[in-house]
Amino acid sequence: MYLHLGQDEVVPSKTVVGIFDLDITSQSGITRKYLKNAQQSGAVVNVSEELPKSFVVCEEGGNSKIYLSQLSSSTLLKRVEIGSDG
Repeated sequence: MYLHLGQDEVVPSKTVVGIFDLDITSQSGITRKYLKNAQQSGAVVNVSEELPKSFVVCEEGGNSKIYLSQLSSSTLLKRVEIGSDG
């Protein structure tokens, strides 16, 4: 199954490590540092034309990617749950 992150971006559901609310998690200095380091290393993909509401951490083959999405974390979580029912 695949998770649609917004725009034309989809990722295999099995690669999703976590789905996070950007407003809540960015209050933590550790999270801000993590996102900054990931952006500097080129691991951040912005799939949002609007202000992002969430970020999704994916890992495949030992490489991590972080996707910024305009969709809420609850919407993305519902998509994962619906996709895993089949």
